[in-house]
Amino acid sequence: MPYRHTIRGISYAFEDLRTLLAKASPPRSGDDLACISAASAAERVAAQMALADLPLAEFLSRAVIPYEEDEVTRLILDSHDCAAFAPLASFTVGEFRDWLLGEEASGDLLSGLAGAFTPEMVAAVSKLMRIQDLVLVARKVRVVTRFRTTVGLPGTLCSRLQPNHPTDDPTGIAASILDGLLLGAGDAVIGINPVSDNVATVTTLLRMVDRIRERYEIPTQSCVLAHITTQLTALERGAPVDLLFQSIGGTEKTNTSFGVNLALLDEAYEAGLDLRRGAICADGTVGQNVMYFETGQGSALSANAHHGVDQQTCEARAYAVARRYQPMLVNTVVGFIGPEYLYDGKQILRAGLEDHFCGKLLGLPMGCDVCYTTHAEANDDDLDTLMTLLGVAGVNYIMGVPGADDVMLNYQSTSFHDIAYLRSALGLRPAPEFEAWLERGVRRQLSMQGLLNA
Repeated sequence: MPYRHTIRGISYAFEDLRTLLAKASPPRSGDDLACISAASAAERVAAQMALADLPLAEFLSRAVIPYEEDEVTRLILDSHDCAAFAPLASFTVGEFRDWLLGEEASGDLLSGLAGAFTPEMVAAVSKLMRIQDLVLVARKVRVVTRFRTTVGLPGTLCSRLQPNHPTDDPTGIAASILDGLLLGAGDAVIGINPVSDNVATVTTLLRMVDRIRERYEIPTQSCVLAHITTQLTALERGAPVDLLFQSIGGTEKTNTSFGVNLALLDEAYEAGLDLRRGAICADGTVGQNVMYFETGQGSALSANAHHGVDQQTCEARAYAVARRYQPMLVNTVVGFIGPEYLYDGKQILRAGLEDHFCGKLLGLPMGCDVCYTTHAEANDDDLDTLMTLLGVAGVNYIMGVPGADDVMLNYQSTSFHDIAYLRSALGLRPAPEFEAWLERGVRRQLSMQGLLNA
C-alpha cells in the first residue's frame, strides 16, 4: 500500500519506503542523476510530511533492499537491538525528531541506544531536520576511541595528518609530516594515501612513519590507505601496521565494487587485534580500536549499486558496516566524489552535517574530510562554514593537509592552520596524550633556549 499525503487538495502517493525516503530528501544532484528525487518542492514537502507520520517500527518490517539480496541489510536487521528499541517502538519519525531535540534525550542516553537505531531510521529523521537540529543532536553524543591517543573526548578536536605525495616520495612525505606536527596536527592518525597500491610501497611508508613515531616518541597511530588486501599482505610480511583502512559503502554491491565483503573485513579486524600494538592511554585504558573507514554520499550510485535508494540513506547504511568493527576512526569524505553527487557548497554543507549526525546516533567516532573538487560549485568559504559547524557539533576530527591542497588527490580540503583556528575559536584541545607530548616539546625548546642564552 503506498504512502500518501495531501497538500492543498493535491494527493501525493509514494509507492514504497524506498521511494518515500528518496522523495523526502533535501535536494542533491546525485538523486537527480538517479532520477529518484522529488519532482517539485511541493512533492518533497508531501513526502516529508508522510515520512513524519511513519512509525519507526515499520523500518524493521520493510527493508529498502531485500534481506535475501544484500548482506548489509542482513547485518542491519540481524544486529538490531530489539530490547533497547522497545521504549521507542511507538514513535513516529516526527515524534522521534521531537524527542531527539528534547532534554530527555541526553548524550549518555543516546549513546546507550545506538544499537536500537537502524541506519534507515536515522536517515529518515535527518530528512526532517534543519541544520541547527543536526548540530544540536550530534553535539550531545560523544563517541570515544583509543589506540595510542584518545579521540572524541569532550572539549577536544583531533586531526588526521594527511601528508600525501604525487610520487610517494618518502622525503616529501616526511617533510609534510614535520610541518603538520609543528602545527599540532596528527593526533587522530598520520594517514597516507599512496599513489601505488603495492606491498613494497605500503611497507616502505609504514616503516618510515613508524621510525619517526618511535624516534620522537610521538603518541599517535599511522595508516597507509591502500586496499585492505594490500595492507594484510604487508602485515603478514612484518610491516608495522597500526590501523587497517578500507573504503566501504552501504550495499553489498557497492562493497563488491571496492573489492571487499564482510568476511574479508572480519579477517582484517581480527588480524589488527592480534597485533596488540595499541598503548595505554591517558585514562589507563589499552587502545584496541584498530579499524579506519572512509565513506561518502554517492559511492553506491557511482558503482551502479544503489538499488534505487537515495544516496544519503545508502551512506547511513555504510555506517552499519563500520559499526560492526568498533573502529578507531570513520570519516565521510563529503565533497570528494564530485558535483555529480553533491553539486555545490550548500549541498556539501548539508550532507556533511547529515553524515555526522547519522554516524553519531549509530555510535560511530565520526570525522569529516571537509572538501570539494575543483569542478564543484564551491569555494573555501563553504569549507570554513562547514568545518565551523562541525566543530560546534562535536566532530571527532578533521583533515590536516599541507596548504589545504592535496597535491596527489587533487582536491581541496582543510589545512593544519584550519585545525588551529577551530581549536582557538571554540576552545578545544588536542587528544590528551598528544597535547602532553607537544607540551614536553615546548618545555625542551625553552630549556634549550635558556642554555643558549646562558
